Amino acid sequence: MKTKTDTKIRIRLESFNHELLVSSCRKIIETLNAASLNSIDMVPLPTSKRIYCVLRSPHVDKDSREHFEIRIHKRLLEIYYDPEFPIVDLLSKIDLAPGTFYRICLS
Repeated sequence: MKTKTDTKIRIRLESFNHELLVSSCRKIIETLNAASLNSIDMVPLPTSKRIYCVLRSPHVDKDSREHFEIRIHKRLLEIYYDPEFPIVDLLSKIDLAPGTFYRICLS
């Protein structure tokens, strides 16, 4: 079933750990490919980075600072499917790794 239809689902995945994100994407793709659904596109989105500057000592030496950063890795899965296919049931049964945030958009 390689045909693309107008009906699609977008799944946006976010995680602080890129290895968890890749394993979650693989799990979703393998589950949907096992159900003979082959029209899946994975789009890597830019990684957002937040940097925090913290003083090392609260009272003296204001020039000594530490920098910490948080990176949020993101992926977007676009799944084209037949409207009669029970894709929502398949997606609800998938158990993703803890620490992976996901949002499902129907369009």
